[in-house]
Amino acid sequence: MPPSGGFLAGENARASLLMIGAMACFSLNDMMVKLLSATMDFPQIMALRGVIVSTLLIALALYRGTLRPLGRLRHRSVLLRTLADILTTVSYISALKHLPLGNASAVFQALPFTITIGAALFLGERVGWRRWLAIAVGFLGVLVILRPTGDGFNIYAVWVLVSVVFAAMRDLVTRRMPASISSLQVATVTSIAVATTGFLMLPAVGWSPVSATNWLTLVFAAFAIGSGYILIVASMRTGDMSFVAPFRYSILLFAMLLGATVFGERPDVYEIAGSLIVVGSGAYTIHREGVVRRMARRAAAA
Repeated sequence: MPPSGGFLAGENARASLLMIGAMACFSLNDMMVKLLSATMDFPQIMALRGVIVSTLLIALALYRGTLRPLGRLRHRSVLLRTLADILTTVSYISALKHLPLGNASAVFQALPFTITIGAALFLGERVGWRRWLAIAVGFLGVLVILRPTGDGFNIYAVWVLVSVVFAAMRDLVTRRMPASISSLQVATVTSIAVATTGFLMLPAVGWSPVSATNWLTLVFAAFAIGSGYILIVASMRTGDMSFVAPFRYSILLFAMLLGATVFGERPDVYEIAGSLIVVGSGAYTIHREGVVRRMARRAAAA
């Protein structure tokens, strides 16, 4: 039997590199969004960045001939994933201005636990006591990072947790999407929807002047988020999830490096300890998911 649940070793290696690349792109995007948030509100960032990234993705799709057939994009899973991505973006960007980059990224790493809970509640996946224990430990790690009785916990930290819930919904839907819908199609429709949402929200916050530096930052952010969209969808479709998912945690390294370099952020002992707990328990959760899936396949084949 092929390793890692039916995926070839080469596919898993390629998927892990795609995931690391996606995390690097998302960290760069977060850094640039945080820079932009000093002079404009998040709906304007969503709108302008969305226009740029949508233009880039549409051009790429037309060049590769993958934009059609458009009828596939009316699939329920695409619509649901797009809605979840919009809500993830709104909640996360609204918090990013007020939180250290590394802190926000560390809290977001509760995503694998939330995906497991969602799979148990909505997809009927059986979750054993080991994974429930790992989930509990993981959320304990999140509490260590946030310190509910200290300065680390505020409404913006809650917004990151809200974004985790919507991101879990997005990723669970992605697993159920038909293979006939390309990653580029999904990325394109998502970016258009996010941009449209930003423009719809603009009247509530008003328009801020956009400097040449801000336009340049927006272009780089658009390249980063557009590349991240494509890479993460491709990664989830290329390799076995239990093998690929732990590489999500590379975003912590990227975020802490960028936070220290660009914003002068220094994670304290609570953030470091909590991040280690989250990463360790998350990696174990993912490992157990892989074990359970392989046992189920062997039982079915017997």
